[in-house]
Amino acid sequence: MVQTQVRQEALDIDALQEKYAEKSPMQILEFALGQFENIAISFSGAEDVVLIDMAAQIRDDLKVFTIDTGRLHKETYKFLDKVRDKYDLELEVLFPDTQKVEALVREKGMFSFYKDGHKECCAIRKVDSLRRKLANVDAWITGQRKDQSPDTRASIPVIQLDTAFSTEENSLVKFNPLANWSSAQVWKYIRFNKVPYNQLHQKGFVSIGCEPCTIAVLPGQHEREGRWWWENSADKECGFHSINSEDAD
Repeated sequence: MVQTQVRQEALDIDALQEKYAEKSPMQILEFALGQFENIAISFSGAEDVVLIDMAAQIRDDLKVFTIDTGRLHKETYKFLDKVRDKYDLELEVLFPDTQKVEALVREKGMFSFYKDGHKECCAIRKVDSLRRKLANVDAWITGQRKDQSPDTRASIPVIQLDTAFSTEENSLVKFNPLANWSSAQVWKYIRFNKVPYNQLHQKGFVSIGCEPCTIAVLPGQHEREGRWWWENSADKECGFHSINSEDAD
C-alpha cells in the first residue's frame, strides 16, 4: 500500500503546479496517489473513467465515489455498474439529504430550476453530498479539462488548493490530471484501451448530468451547451468546481 510522504499542509502547491503543469496525466496521478493515502476519485463521466483506468495501473485500493441525485438517466445507472464491475471497485454512491429534497419539491415543484436557475437544486442534490465526502479526505481527483468551458475552466491548474471545500481543520488538495487534454485525446484513450463509456454518447450527448438538465448537442456546438441550456455559459457549473467561478472573477 502506498504511504503518504508529506502532509498536505507542508506542500508548496504553487511550486507543484509549476513542476507538473506540463506533465502527463499518468505522471500527475502517480504523484497524487503516491503522495496521499486518503485520496478519492470523483466519478461521473468519460474523463473520470479514463482516470480510473490509469489509476488502476498504479494502485489496487482506489477510493472512487459518485453522486446519485435521484434524477440521472437510466443509461447512466447502467454505466456506473459497468465501471464498478470492470475495475472491481467498491464504488461509493452518495445520496442527497431526503428532507432537503422533499422540502424543495414541496415548495417549488419538480422543475423549479427552469424558473429560478439550477444552483439551488444542484446545491441540495449534488454539492451537499460532495461537501460531506470531501470533509473526510485529504485530496481528490477530478476529470476537468480546460476546453470544457471557456468561461469557467480555461485556466484550471493540474494541482491546486481547493479553497471552496477546504476547512480550518483540513486544507484540501485538488488534482485535475486531464486539464490539458482535449476531448479528442480522451476519446482516443477510451477507444484504444476499450474503456467503458455512457451509451448516451452514441445519441449526441457529450456532457452528461441529470436527465432534466441535459440535452444532446448538434455538430459544431460546444459540449457544455447541452447542460442547463436555458442559462448563459458563465453559469454552467453545478457547484462541484465553484473554485473555477471564484478564480474567473
